Amino acid sequence: MKPSQPIILPQTAGKIHNVLGAPYRFLVTSAETNGAFAVIEVITLPQAGVPLHLHTREDETFFVLEGSLEVQCGPTSAKLDKNSTAFLPRNIPHAYRNTGNLSAKSLVFITPGGFEKCLEEFAGLPAGAPPAPETLASIGQKYGLQFPPPKA
Repeated sequence: MKPSQPIILPQTAGKIHNVLGAPYRFLVTSAETNGAFAVIEVITLPQAGVPLHLHTREDETFFVLEGSLEVQCGPTSAKLDKNSTAFLPRNIPHAYRNTGNLSAKSLVFITPGGFEKCLEEFAGLPAGAPPAPETLASIGQKYGLQFPPPKA
């Protein structure tokens, strides 16, 4: 399906969700694209990131706008500097981390859309202490998100 109307956003538009301590600005959602995709601007704080996980329903493409990210996807690891891109296919465990001292900013394209609903649920968890891994796993499971155990 195709979007029913154009979507044009000024620089400051898009709802910002605090997802587990990091700002995620929803630029285009699956509701606006009839489920085709979503685009989210993600700020990854220094020495922070997202642990190993996999999506069973969607692919993610990262485009780094500022700073750099260390990305792992399956057996492949790479450093993404400004203007670099990484395509992370579904069903392959991946993780990313900002190893720098400044925040990194990236655009994340999620295809098909829908996973932003999981991010909204994560953003709705109580602030303060990190949520229990079981809580994250339970929410993620509803959206096809899995957290594989670390390899020994």
